[in-house]
Amino acid sequence: ATLLGQPRFENEIAMRTSIPGVATGLAWTQVGGDILFIEASRTPGRGTLILTGQLGEVMRESAQAALTLVKSRASQLGIDPSIFEKNDIHVHVPAGATPKDGPSAGVAMFTALTSLLTDRTVRSDTAMTGEISLRGLVLPVGGIKEKVVAAAAAGLTRVMLPARNRRDFDDIPASAREKLEFIWLERVDEAISAALEAAKTTPAAAE
Repeated sequence: ATLLGQPRFENEIAMRTSIPGVATGLAWTQVGGDILFIEASRTPGRGTLILTGQLGEVMRESAQAALTLVKSRASQLGIDPSIFEKNDIHVHVPAGATPKDGPSAGVAMFTALTSLLTDRTVRSDTAMTGEISLRGLVLPVGGIKEKVVAAAAAGLTRVMLPARNRRDFDDIPASAREKLEFIWLERVDEAISAALEAAKTTPAAAE
C-alpha cells in the first residue's frame, strides 16, 4: 500500500471507527474541507458531560444538544436511561491543535453518542455533517461542496447531509459526486438507521 493518498485515510477511518462511539464528521476549514473524528466514551460518574479537543462555544453547545437528544430518545434507541445517572460522558475531537467551532458536527455527535450507548459501530465508509435541533431536525450547514470533496478524497463512499442542503448538490464537482452515495437527512433518526451497523448478536468471546 502507498503511504500517500487514499489507502492511508481509509485504513485510519476503518481503525478509528472499529469501536463503538466514533463517528466520521466533515468539517470546513480555511483551506478546504476535512474529515474530523468525533469520539465518545463513558466512565463511571454522575452524568457530567466532558468536552475536549479545543472546541469552540458553538461546538460545545452542539455536543450538549446531542446528549439531550440522545437522552430524550433513550427508550426508542434501546438505551437504559440509568446509564446517564451513573456515567460521565466524554466527547473528544482529536487534532487538538486545530481550534474547531460551528454547529455542523451535531449529527456526528449524536451518532457517536448513540453508537457508544447502543454498542453499535458506525459504518467506516460513511461521513456526515449537519446541525441538529432539540426536536431532532437536521438543519442545513455551509461548506457542502468542500466537505463532500474531502469525503471523496478520503476514500469514503457514503455521505449523510442535511436534506435542506440539496440545493448545493449542483455545486459539487462530478468527480466527487460519482464516487459517493448521498443520504439526505430530515431528522436525526434517519442518521442512526443509515450510519450504525446492526447490533452485535454474537456472544462476546470468553476473556
